[in-house]
Amino acid sequence: MTRSSKKGPYVDPRVLKKIEGKKPGTTGVIKTWARASQIAPEMVGFTFGVHNGKDHIEVFVSEDMVGHRLGEFSLTRKFTKHGGKMQKDLEIKKKEAEVSAAKAAKGSADKK
Repeated sequence: MTRSSKKGPYVDPRVLKKIEGKKPGTTGVIKTWARASQIAPEMVGFTFGVHNGKDHIEVFVSEDMVGHRLGEFSLTRKFTKHGGKMQKDLEIKKKEAEVSAAKAAKGSADKK
């Protein structure tokens, strides 16, 4: 369920206090654990270090992000690829094809 419109957006007051009186771009990374905080227009241009449970992931706030939550841009799960032996074989073949293409390009450049 979404937040009631009469309450307004939830912006963590500690995050607003950290950016108060500072200019975007001049400050470094602002660390925060407030993943549920919505991005306000005052936050545009700042870089936040949003905690994902293990470490802080840098998130540069742009105008398109206003209204979204900080946690949306700091993923908590690390995706490791699908597949098994078949996938590994395909990746090896792909890498070999790239190496042979690079050698062919280098060989044609040397002839000129």
